[in-house]
Amino acid sequence: MLGAAPCAARPRPRPQAWPVSPAPPEPAAQDPPLLRGIFEVGKKSCDVVLSAGRLRWSPIQPERPAGDSNTVLQCKEEFIEMKDVFSVKLKRRRFVGQKKGGTLLGITLFVCLKKEDNKLKDSTVNFNNLSEDHCHEWLRCLKEILNGFQNRPKSLKVFVNPNSHEREAPHIYYEQVAPLFKLADIQTDVTVTEYKGHALSVLKECELQAFDGVVCVGGDGSISEVAHGLLLKAQMDAGKETDYILTPVRAPVPFGIIPAGSTNVLAYTLHGVKHTVTATLHVIMGHIQPVDICTFSSPSKLLRFGFSAMFGFGARTLALAEKHRWMPPNQRKDFAVIRTLASLKPEECELSFLPLNNPQQCFQENDRMKKDGIKKSDSKDQWHKIEGHFLNVSIMAIPCLCAMAPRGLAPNTRLNNGSLALIVVRNTSRADFIKHLKRYASVKNQFNFPFVETYTAQEVKIQPTLKNGFETEDNVPEAGNYPWNIDGDLMEGALEVHVRVHPQLINLYGVSVDDLDDSKATCGCL
Repeated sequence: MLGAAPCAARPRPRPQAWPVSPAPPEPAAQDPPLLRGIFEVGKKSCDVVLSAGRLRWSPIQPERPAGDSNTVLQCKEEFIEMKDVFSVKLKRRRFVGQKKGGTLLGITLFVCLKKEDNKLKDSTVNFNNLSEDHCHEWLRCLKEILNGFQNRPKSLKVFVNPNSHEREAPHIYYEQVAPLFKLADIQTDVTVTEYKGHALSVLKECELQAFDGVVCVGGDGSISEVAHGLLLKAQMDAGKETDYILTPVRAPVPFGIIPAGSTNVLAYTLHGVKHTVTATLHVIMGHIQPVDICTFSSPSKLLRFGFSAMFGFGARTLALAEKHRWMPPNQRKDFAVIRTLASLKPEECELSFLPLNNPQQCFQENDRMKKDGIKKSDSKDQWHKIEGHFLNVSIMAIPCLCAMAPRGLAPNTRLNNGSLALIVVRNTSRADFIKHLKRYASVKNQFNFPFVETYTAQEVKIQPTLKNGFETEDNVPEAGNYPWNIDGDLMEGALEVHVRVHPQLINLYGVSVDDLDDSKATCGCL
């Protein structure tokens, strides 16, 4: 070893949401070396220098005799940013079946790399050296640096929904996610849910201070249940009211989403892709993204927390799909869409909303919207009221990207701008409504129709007009029982619903939608 310097743990800046391309090497004065030694990298002996922010190496060139006129070869230096390293292990050669011991070969660094299409992948770099003392000193120093990244979890509470989509969540977790958590030295406490509401009941009794984060492996419905449970638990721990909430308490730990459903809106919105390794590495690397979330309340109680909701077509489609869970997931979804379109009927209701006061954050509202249908109320808060027949009403605090809507169901909002995207589709012909739906899968503006109106709001109230008797088997089952689609989870029984947005109430493991590449997808359901 050449001039080994003592290694001391030092605080490092908390890692931000997205790994960036390596910057040019910093001056030594700003990032002084901690260790220096010789390793074999890629079958070449290299001079390796470790600092708190970077690991650099370059091939060792043989000395040339005096008077040698040959051109001196340039030594190409390579480096790894320490913020992109998530684990370091001793590399050993073992016999078949041998689990411990073995011949020491060196050190392996496990690195998180960004690929195309918003994907992350894990990669390895081997630094070979047969000296036990040499490797153990480097291992200790490298681990001290990694432990300085405080956003990275050391202990996680994990929920796995075995009934999501094609019942593949347990396989996804144990075959793809758990090995990466183990590699990163993350301790896990796993609950495989047995029924709807199981995760919520566990969270209510869970001592969350024992964990650095909570992770859910499942579809949008189970993920929404865990997010709701996290925020409800925060209320309980703070000694606050849980029946009716005006000022919610912020979630105490970050929440990680591992997609294992059919639509995976939340995963697409955070990661830009449905990819297990990408979602897992965002958790391991501690990429934290503050996200807005809503409370859905009746006049007397909290119904639930959620990121997005649909009333009308989107909710009726989900309600019908839930009645046919015996079908395969994709077949069930297509059947529900087609059947609901065949019996398409508008909802008659009264819709009120409180516009966002900051005009810079507002939507560019459709020039052809029917403004004569808007009435300003007499209240001091300047609530606006719309009455009529609506095919669908969407209320979204996040953009809601998915494979069927690559630009998002609400492309003009963001993860944490403190606003609600209110999208109102008035009664129109079935053909025109289908044209509107198909636009979500294209680059065309899905709101550029005279029957579609968009607003930016702080709060929204919806009160359906009561009807008498039954409609059809596939629509509202009885008077006053109106379904809601909240994050892909069905909520029934609520008549008047009040929606409020709460800025940055929860931290999710992921990135901002502004950092994601534009992706292309097509919709095969229409």
